[in-house]
Amino acid sequence: MRGEFIDPGAMRHELVLEEAVLSPDGAGGHSENWIEIALFFGRVEPVSAVSRFGADQTLESVTHRVTIRFRDGVTAGMRLRRAGRFLVIVTVHDPDETKRYLVCRARERLP
Repeated sequence: MRGEFIDPGAMRHELVLEEAVLSPDGAGGHSENWIEIALFFGRVEPVSAVSRFGADQTLESVTHRVTIRFRDGVTAGMRLRRAGRFLVIVTVHDPDETKRYLVCRARERLP
């Protein structure tokens, strides 16, 4: 992405950044609740889709590259919600270290 021009029109997908909050469940475990952190637009690109069969079931794995404008506080483990789909952020990096954009690798997860 170094020196690459990002067309602002390509950042057309509305995304909600969410963070997990863990609450004790009273039985030694916890429940996971997701809270909305921010709403913004970004570019979502499918990268790969893999289908594996094992233990009498098919396991699907879909990954995406999501480009957003730079913002502090975006970390792995957060998720992006887009039109009822959830993209769990696996990695976050500033591709050219200019604090203009962040590129997130994300894995799609069923609700």
